Amino acid sequence: MAKRRKKKINFIRYLIAVALIAILSSLGIQFGGKTKQTIHVVNLEENLKNVAITTGKEITEQFISEEKENLQVYYFDVGQADSIFVKNEDKTMLIDAGNNEDGQLLVKNLQTLQVTKIDYLIGTHPHEDHIGGLDTIIQNFEVGTIYMPKVQTNTKTFEDVLDAVAQKGLTIITPKVHDTFQIGKADCEIMAVGDEEDNLNLASIVIQMKFDNLTYLFTGDAEEEIEQKLEVGKVNILKVGHHGSDTSSSQSFLEKIAPEVAIISVGKDNSYGHPSEVVLDRLKQMGSKIYRTDEVGNIWVEHKKMS
Repeated sequence: MAKRRKKKINFIRYLIAVALIAILSSLGIQFGGKTKQTIHVVNLEENLKNVAITTGKEITEQFISEEKENLQVYYFDVGQADSIFVKNEDKTMLIDAGNNEDGQLLVKNLQTLQVTKIDYLIGTHPHEDHIGGLDTIIQNFEVGTIYMPKVQTNTKTFEDVLDAVAQKGLTIITPKVHDTFQIGKADCEIMAVGDEEDNLNLASIVIQMKFDNLTYLFTGDAEEEIEQKLEVGKVNILKVGHHGSDTSSSQSFLEKIAPEVAIISVGKDNSYGHPSEVVLDRLKQMGSKIYRTDEVGNIWVEHKKMS
């Protein structure tokens, strides 16, 4: 009886130890090695079976893929701002660059990802939370084509971008709707670009990207007025417009594109109340899987090329 009781006690202790290790590991504590951040990898089903989504608070080597044929899309956590990096077959695109103070963070993120050149640099519209770090990016990387809308502002942030462009001998191009370009094997098309000065959100460059059988949509801060004019159909992965504000993501637009994945770039406890509960409810009702940078940090979408 004593031996049996002792075995039972040891077994209980073993179960407790396993449970403690599991709990501590979930908090990012590693045993017998260097401490690493906790990352979460989600494999999606059905028509997104070739897509894996990884999230984490910092861009580290855990976010690097050796498969150049795979499309990689990074939604950087830049607080109440936007910055998205796309890579395929050594060709790259950076859409927006956060606030002024995010410039060095983005340089660090891109260097960690072993980036040396930005083939397409897009400033969707001249609000500081979208172009704030563009000058720092231009100063630190080789840059190919720069796309921005024609509308200008007299802010120091905008002037800093113009100065950086001039110092590198580069030129800003304003694309036209339906202009196309490629990032490796990913086909990109300009779906909207405006010249509205009173509401700069309405000047946002909107880009549709197709890779294999899936469609991505990058919306900047485009509002409902722009959404209703977009000639787009089904979208699998949506960058939700204007940080989840209820000025964007109208019911009719979301019903039209029916995204399986909705990614919101937004700052924690921001003063704007983003994302709107109305928008979140609309997305949930459609069955969209929602990812928010204020909750999960950086978001990496790796889309494996179909053989």
